[in-house]
Amino acid sequence: MAWFGNLIRNSAFKSLSSSSSIRTKPTNPHCLLASFSHFTTDATHHNQQSHLPTQYAGLEPTKSTEKPRVVVLGSGWAGCRLMKGIDTELYDVVCVSPRNHMVFTPLLASTCVGTLEFRSVAEPIARIQPAISKEPGSYYFLASCTALDTRNHVVHCETVTDGLNTKDPWKFAVSYDKLVIALGAEASTFGIQGVKEHAIFLREVHHAQEIRRKLLLNLMLSDVPGISVDEKRRLLHCVVVGGGPTGVEFSGELSDFIMRDVHQRYAHVKDYIHVTLIEANEILSSFDDRLRRYATKQLTKSGVRLVRGIVKDVKPHKLILNDGTEVPYGLLVWSTGVGPSPFVKSLDLPKSPGGRIGVDEWLRVPSVQDVFAVGDCSGYLESTGKTVLPALAQVAERQGKYLSGLLNKIGKAGGGHADSAKDIELGDPFVYKHLGSMATIGSYKALVDLRQSKEAKGISLAGFLSWFVWRSAYLTRVVSWRNRFYVAINWATTFVFGRDISRI
Repeated sequence: MAWFGNLIRNSAFKSLSSSSSIRTKPTNPHCLLASFSHFTTDATHHNQQSHLPTQYAGLEPTKSTEKPRVVVLGSGWAGCRLMKGIDTELYDVVCVSPRNHMVFTPLLASTCVGTLEFRSVAEPIARIQPAISKEPGSYYFLASCTALDTRNHVVHCETVTDGLNTKDPWKFAVSYDKLVIALGAEASTFGIQGVKEHAIFLREVHHAQEIRRKLLLNLMLSDVPGISVDEKRRLLHCVVVGGGPTGVEFSGELSDFIMRDVHQRYAHVKDYIHVTLIEANEILSSFDDRLRRYATKQLTKSGVRLVRGIVKDVKPHKLILNDGTEVPYGLLVWSTGVGPSPFVKSLDLPKSPGGRIGVDEWLRVPSVQDVFAVGDCSGYLESTGKTVLPALAQVAERQGKYLSGLLNKIGKAGGGHADSAKDIELGDPFVYKHLGSMATIGSYKALVDLRQSKEAKGISLAGFLSWFVWRSAYLTRVVSWRNRFYVAINWATTFVFGRDISRI
């Protein structure tokens, strides 16, 4: 953690002590940490002869002569779009997130089979908002929020690390003038036993990496002498649960990978690999009926087996449907929608239907001052009379863009500091207009549905033209020119040379 290392200094620095300081008890007496004008510290005597180790406590409240601080929890579509649009001449920006990048989720399925490289869908936060790495009062912290004190305008955090030989979690606190909760959502398991232990979700880059490694491992293991036919079929059976856009797109990418690469490079096992897509209702339920029928026909033609059923239990090597059918699998990908995380549920804030953080028409949490919520973790309160918006990337992005403009307006009106925006006119509320839906189904075919709602009339396309529109649209939506270049080059090299099947 670069920011953590930069804080380590000699303990001879004088501790800043004031009534406004945020303090924590020392958790690691061996750490010698510095004090900065915007950090608070605490020193504890161990004995008369010992040195005075200082404990990093956090960012103290801003002064009236300093720029107000916007703290953003999360680095998804909503949080990153907000950070991109925030005026850093008006605010310091602090991002707290367990990942230092944004994931371009519409193209994540393509990385699982080698169509795209992983870095093509990951955009570093420092590129989205350069002030985080350049401005003295703006930071990125690799951490998760563990508690929220809205009365004192403080978020309590804990560092996030992985691996076997890592430091113990480090607890600290950050004061805010404006807080934006953009923590997203987590995959829904509906309480089904064994899902978290045996299935792989497809929401982060590390999920795609895990899927890729598992898929290639099973391909190589199935070719080892002595493997029984039944075990070979199990290893090479890829099961996708959930018939939404993510599940369908992954199934389409996987069927393309099988037809164009596995059949050529794994000739000994090509007849054993299969893909099954399990959905309780209709696949792509938000799309036009004609498009759904087209998708069903094309997926079946590509070798994807469509099964209608409800998963009842998940075992290490098989899952059980509600009718008692047992489905053996070598790779299980779970894509059944999202719901609020346990942390969001635990917050003492008003909730919208479904357990999300409740917001008003201006995306404020109305029961507390200076707190906003955007993205999949938020939803309209029933008192607003508005329906809860779908958990889509375009919803989160539009909310982030709107809120950055609103905060900039508040800052220019002199309401950037804590408890100073009560009498400021906020202007027009947030209004969402659906731009349509797109999904690729493999074999150079895709669906484009430009209706504003399921009941409305509008343009809907399917086939090669839709696939071209899908690729063109997402290429232009990729966050940076660097990643657009990566994506375009990856698509070209895959078309000419095929997918990379190295297991790295």
